Amino acid sequence: MPGRFKLIRHVRAKLSCRACDTVVAAPTPDHAIARGRAGAGLLAHIAVSKYDDHLPLYRQAEIFAREGVNLETSTLSGWVGATAAALQPLIDALAAEVMASDTLHVDDTRVPVLAPGIGKTKTGRLWTYVRDERPFAGCRPPAALFFYSPDHKGEQPRAHLKEFRGVIHVDGYAGFNELFAGNRIAEAGCWAHVRRKFFDVHAAIGSSIAKEALDRIGQLYRVEETINGAGPRPPTTSTPAAIEAHRRGAGCLGRGHRTQAVAQI
Repeated sequence: MPGRFKLIRHVRAKLSCRACDTVVAAPTPDHAIARGRAGAGLLAHIAVSKYDDHLPLYRQAEIFAREGVNLETSTLSGWVGATAAALQPLIDALAAEVMASDTLHVDDTRVPVLAPGIGKTKTGRLWTYVRDERPFAGCRPPAALFFYSPDHKGEQPRAHLKEFRGVIHVDGYAGFNELFAGNRIAEAGCWAHVRRKFFDVHAAIGSSIAKEALDRIGQLYRVEETINGAGPRPPTTSTPAAIEAHRRGAGCLGRGHRTQAVAQI
């Protein structure tokens, strides 16, 4: 069913007492935003169109005008700000819930931002903090928290994670490094970013060492596919011989040809 606008008119009858001149009236209906004419449905539509469908407010105003509803961009902007203020308690509750997690996936992405007066857009950043415990059968539901910033400085994630304690899964962005200076936050590196470098080398020169690295990372991925969704397993007891064999085999990429391997890469 196509969307449509409707005007809801509230008639509030006033009654007065002839004996005492007391005047009573029906209570004012609740508004989604203080002294706002827009209903909750229209406010939600504007917000979703702007932030999820990437429709700037001036384009929404043009669309509304074709339907016979004239709304100034400044009015829409005010409604968006008031909607954000009304939703702030939910945002605070979500932030507290996400930041209470033990592990988070953290990343950022570029966002084009309108810059009136300069004739082009500027680049902002959207920082994303995701909790997803489904791969290891965690008990907490998935959740995502977003923060906007006008720049890509490391002070942004430091401010967002000031209360967080645990492990964050991140890429190699240097702005995260100060987070790992103490014992409050531990780093979990991203295998996809590591693999990308070996892939580029192998694609460029056919390095056998890079190919071996890709194969080993592939083995890790296959293990991950096998255990994905399973809960933690109880620790197993290894024999001293197995521990020693593992110690000798770990980190032996190109073993027996280490000097030559560096040259090949």
